[in-house]
Amino acid sequence: MARPSKYPRELRERAVRMVAEVRPDYPSEYAALTAVAKMLGVGSPETIRLWCRRAQVDTGQRPGLTTEAQAEIKKLKRENAELRRANEILKAASGFLRGRTRPATSAIVAFIEAHKDRTDGGLRWGVESICSVLTEHGARIAPSTYYDARGRGPSVRVLADERWKQIILTTWQAQRRLLGARKLWLRLRREGHDIARCTVERLMRELGIAGVVRGKRRRLVDVDPRETRPADLVDRHFARLRVNQLWVADFTYVWTWSGWVYVAFVFDAHSRRILGWRAATGMTTPLVLDCLEMALFTRRREGADDFTALTHHTDAGSVYTSIAFTDRLVEEGIDPSVGSVGDAYDNALAESQIGLYKTELIHHEGPWRDVDQVEAATAGWVHWFNTERIHGSIHDLTPVELEHLDYALTEPLERAG
Repeated sequence: MARPSKYPRELRERAVRMVAEVRPDYPSEYAALTAVAKMLGVGSPETIRLWCRRAQVDTGQRPGLTTEAQAEIKKLKRENAELRRANEILKAASGFLRGRTRPATSAIVAFIEAHKDRTDGGLRWGVESICSVLTEHGARIAPSTYYDARGRGPSVRVLADERWKQIILTTWQAQRRLLGARKLWLRLRREGHDIARCTVERLMRELGIAGVVRGKRRRLVDVDPRETRPADLVDRHFARLRVNQLWVADFTYVWTWSGWVYVAFVFDAHSRRILGWRAATGMTTPLVLDCLEMALFTRRREGADDFTALTHHTDAGSVYTSIAFTDRLVEEGIDPSVGSVGDAYDNALAESQIGLYKTELIHHEGPWRDVDQVEAATAGWVHWFNTERIHGSIHDLTPVELEHLDYALTEPLERAG
């Protein structure tokens, strides 16, 4: 798999800060760029040099067009292209927009079908754009109306479900609303209905009905979404047979002369490798999101493109149970896992790894001035931790050595089928 075309924005900003931080320690700017590129895994020092020049232009230290100005120009060009597209759509629709009444839906649908793939004006017209322009000029139509009008009807299963729902609900109410799925299924079979038990169970869930049970009364309502969170899929069992099966994540606090700094990490449970990290002055969801993005970037750069077999485990901290963080995991096909509340060992592996970070770097080389100094030192320690530090838990190998060994052993097996 080729290297991703773009580096994450947070990584670019971090590289610029690190170059400024470590520049006094090297005889030339190129030496500092080379060191930072090696620590962050950037392919070429020239790439970081371009980022630094761009940052200097943005801050007024060098002449040139700033990033904000470039974005504004791009935005204006986009708006201009959209206006040209709208004018072309109106020209094409002028035939039936001249009337005083709204054209028939069939006529509008036929127009959309005939013109949705045109690119006059610089942009593809598309269904949504045509519907938006026509709606603004009196011919109201939604994209969903267009798709429905093309003849897409409900499936056979949907039609059957609607018919069975009415029968199930009527029978359940006739039986004093007492029957559960099994007995309701038997009642329907007695009355001559050929329906599967699993179908009855599924449709009863969709209808929100259930039978009575002894003991505590069941409430047929969902719990408050604020009280829900992902289950603990790990249950303290952190051992894995290969990489990208389980990632564990956590963050820690570092005291500096400028205030608290928060440092987040993502580790691979099998190799103990640090895949992503981030230092910031605030304990917010973007802190752990940026850390996750760096871990995904690291694996994609090495050829991984499918994370559906991966579990991401954390403790029950609010930043890890946030909607934005959970949605990002689901978007990548990753199974979120959150440790149980009140369990001191629910995320023991990540806490143990962070303990090494505190012992070997923070406590050993402190005190620290500010977040920039912590960030630069952490980058160097992470590179050393992954490539040079041996770990007794992985047979006295470094994390990178273990992953290379695993790849060498598994790739021939995968080619053999």
